[in-house]
Amino acid sequence: MNFAIIGTNYISDWFMNAGKYCEKLHVQAVYSRTMEKGREFADKYRIPDCYDSLEALAGAENVDAVYVASPNALHAAQSIQMLNAGKHVLCEKSIASNERELRAMLAAAEKNQVIVMEAMRSVFDPGFAAIQENLFKIGKIRRATIQYCQYSGRYDKFKNGVIENAFKPELSNGSLMDIGVYCVHPMVKLFGKPDGITAAGIKLHNGVDGMGTIVAWYEKQEMLVELIYSKITDSVLPTQIQGENGCMLIEEIYNANRLRIRYRDKSWEEIQVEKMDPGNNMCYEIEAFIRAAESGEGAKEHNQYSIWEMQVMDEARRQMGIVFPADKGREAGQV
Repeated sequence: MNFAIIGTNYISDWFMNAGKYCEKLHVQAVYSRTMEKGREFADKYRIPDCYDSLEALAGAENVDAVYVASPNALHAAQSIQMLNAGKHVLCEKSIASNERELRAMLAAAEKNQVIVMEAMRSVFDPGFAAIQENLFKIGKIRRATIQYCQYSGRYDKFKNGVIENAFKPELSNGSLMDIGVYCVHPMVKLFGKPDGITAAGIKLHNGVDGMGTIVAWYEKQEMLVELIYSKITDSVLPTQIQGENGCMLIEEIYNANRLRIRYRDKSWEEIQVEKMDPGNNMCYEIEAFIRAAESGEGAKEHNQYSIWEMQVMDEARRQMGIVFPADKGREAGQV
């Protein structure tokens, strides 16, 4: 499948490095706002075509699918433009600024008989499959604490007055959208949409959220889920899922390489996870996307999780008073 990449930041580098494990992936083109940056990226990875026009990229007949790796605020408009051109879209997390934008993206995909899917790499990972396959061992689940706290390399610049894209709420960025999403999506994939949530967060001086906590409750399952995320602190604690028969510990929920279960009798079980590249698990989302597009099976199941994710994050932002320009009465897909 011939791909184009929108964006030339570090996540696009990860995509290219992961692509070497995907036999069916061929990157045909790259788009950047400036031809200079686009050429630099294209030369680095020997990509044949380079664009600084989205219209020209949309019209490229030798491109079947587009990987969108631009800031969150641009995801909907760029994805819809490519979907309307008959191209499949793999869009980075968070897939949209809000549920309304996501619904517009899904409608465009359906109208043009192509697929759009969120590049939520963690849930396509063999480590996540191992979580699902072994969860029964801990019995009835009562509580999960899913956390991802990673001090951003851009935060030091932020404190010195240099505000880069990752700390700009006007681009639909912030701790929840960039880091917390890695907690929200696994929650809804493992347990479904919660019956309700309570959210609290800390905003920095420009209004961007630096960290937050969401507590979700599931009445029928009789369980609670805590989501703890941050871009301004690190955490050394693993994610844990507590059942009546034991507790599962997961190191790095976004890239689960090690799982352990501690049973009530104080015995331990180590669960082995084998990967093509333990440091970069993006290859699995690429493979899943290509399979969904080529087989005709579509991405309906994956998109349902993204809808629930957006619903949870929209409500969390409402409670925390986090409003993006994309929320202010604009037409879906416009930025």
